[in-house]
Amino acid sequence: MKQIFFILAIAAANYGFSQLSFPSFLKGTWKMEGLNVYERWDQLNDNTLKGFSYKLSDQGMKINEYLEITGNKGKIQYTASVIGQNNGAGIPFQLVQADSLFVFQNMKHDFPNRIVYQRISENVLNVTVSGKDGKAFSYELHKQKTEEQASNGTSNPLYDAELAEKLGADEYGMKSYIFVILKTGANPTVQEKSEINELFRGHLDNITHLVNEKKMVIAGPMGKNDKNYRGIFILSNVKDLEEAREILKTDPAVKAGILDVELYDWYGSAALPEYLPYSDKVWKSKP
Repeated sequence: MKQIFFILAIAAANYGFSQLSFPSFLKGTWKMEGLNVYERWDQLNDNTLKGFSYKLSDQGMKINEYLEITGNKGKIQYTASVIGQNNGAGIPFQLVQADSLFVFQNMKHDFPNRIVYQRISENVLNVTVSGKDGKAFSYELHKQKTEEQASNGTSNPLYDAELAEKLGADEYGMKSYIFVILKTGANPTVQEKSEINELFRGHLDNITHLVNEKKMVIAGPMGKNDKNYRGIFILSNVKDLEEAREILKTDPAVKAGILDVELYDWYGSAALPEYLPYSDKVWKSKP
């Protein structure tokens, strides 16, 4: 969380649980004053916003942080997952005050502990980020207009609006996925080779089923490694990690415990599924 200036405070746009409680106005792109640092937010449903922070340079876009705002059972939480920190795990901040100021707090975290938000206008946010030791800083975020973004030279002459809509792409041609790492499970009771073979046959059949249901776009084994990682999945059209876990329970090998899973939010090209029709034209035999 050292690079906290990458929009931690956007989360502070929550307003409690009234009709106006959830910060749907965050949908779109915001720019930090004086820097080429941006945040992009997309609303998945009435209670979920997913976003990411990034920096633009001559080398292109560099994503620094994945973000999520969720409302559930009277609570509003902002979660930040900074790339390269905390082993990819998200840090939660709970809404503790909502009046003239909106305060998100996590006193167990090292820094920051408090994120205080003030909405200056419809298009300007003032943010203060502070810690228990008195360390603090403030900045402004300005909402960007689509016309301004296009004039920055980032428009695409090859853009296919119909295809982008079909694939669920945002304005950057990207969308949210769930990245799954498969690893050796902890169940020692399954030892018969015939039973193991049957479970892995079901594992492969389930992959085909999820592809046909448009819930999976990538699946494949990993080479030998010291982490006991066995393979990866990339799940698509899945609301959140909880739904992904339920979907993976349909895998016999996972259900039996001979495979275990690690799940992460992942942001990638919305065009990933477009390779699937070609995948059925390049294999000679199925495993």
